[in-house]
Amino acid sequence: MPLLINDVYVDGRVAASPDTLDETYAALADTHGTAWVVLSEPDEAELASLAARFDLHELAVEDAGHGHQRAKLERYGTTLFVVVRPAVYLDAEERVAFGEIHFFVGPDFFIAINHVSDIDSRYLARSVTRLRAKPDLLRVGPQAILWAVLDAIVDAYAPVVEGLENDIDEIEQQLFAGEAGVSRRIYELFGEVADFQKATRPLVGMLDGLLRGGEKYQVGTELERRLRDVQDHVIRVVDRADTFRAVLQNALSLNATLVAQVQNDVTKRISAWAAILFAPTLIGAIYGMNFDVMPELHWEWGYPFALALMVGIGGGLWGAFKLKRWL
Repeated sequence: MPLLINDVYVDGRVAASPDTLDETYAALADTHGTAWVVLSEPDEAELASLAARFDLHELAVEDAGHGHQRAKLERYGTTLFVVVRPAVYLDAEERVAFGEIHFFVGPDFFIAINHVSDIDSRYLARSVTRLRAKPDLLRVGPQAILWAVLDAIVDAYAPVVEGLENDIDEIEQQLFAGEAGVSRRIYELFGEVADFQKATRPLVGMLDGLLRGGEKYQVGTELERRLRDVQDHVIRVVDRADTFRAVLQNALSLNATLVAQVQNDVTKRISAWAAILFAPTLIGAIYGMNFDVMPELHWEWGYPFALALMVGIGGGLWGAFKLKRWL
C-alpha cells in the first residue's frame, strides 16, 4: 500500500524523504534522526517490517492490521500505541463518517496507519504542513507529531458539532409542527451522537494519561501546554455531545407524548361523534321495529317529533362536546 508520508527529521527539519521503508531504515542508521511514516492500509509484510525494525509489540501490530478498534492509548515499554477516530459530518446524509488512525510513537519514530484513507489522510497532511513551520517543536521528538495530529483531529470535530446542533434545531421545529417522520429522524440522529461520543470521550482519558506521563517521558513544558489545550477542546466537544444526547432523549420522550396526545384527541372526536349519532340511531331503531301497539305510533305529529328529537339530542350533545373541546 502507498507510503503517504516517509520522512526522516534531524534537528527539527527534513533530512531525507526516502521512497521505501528500507531506505528509511538506512537513513535512520546514518542520521540518528526521527522517522515519520504514514501508510494507508499496509499489508502484513509491511507491518512485519515495521515491527521488526522498531520493536513493536505483537498485540499492537495485530490490532493495527485488523482495524475496527475503539479509541484508546496503550503503552508498551517506551512505545505508545494510540487509536483515534477522526470524524466528518455529511450534511446531505445527516450522518457522521468516521476514520480510524493507529499510531506507534517511540523514541525515534512516529508511525501512522490509515484505515479510512479519504478521511484520515487530510489530518495527517495538515499536521505535516503545520509542524514543518515549527522546527523548535519538532526537536521535542515524536510526541510533538502526536500532538499536531491530535490537535488537527480535535479541531475538525467542531464542524461535526455544528452539523449535529443544526439538525437538532431542525428536529425541534419539526416536533412542534407535527411533521411526519420526525421520530425516525430523532432515532437516527441519536445513533450518530452515540457513535460520536464513542470516538471523542476516550480522548479525555488518553490526553490525561499523556500529561501524567509527561515528566517521566520528558515531554517538556511547551508540549504539555499544547496537549492540555487539546484536552480542553476535547472536554468541550464531549460536553456538547452529552448535551446533544440529553436533548435527543428529551425529544424522543416529547414526541411520544405529542403522538399520544394526538391519538387521545382523535379518540375523543370519534367518541363524541359516536355519542351524537347514537341518539338518532336509537330513536330510529325503536320506532323502526314495526310493532302494532307503540306509543305515538299513529300520532299525527309523531314523525316530525321523532325527527326533532333526533336533531335536538344530537345538537345538545354536539354543544356539550364542543364546550369540552372534544370537537
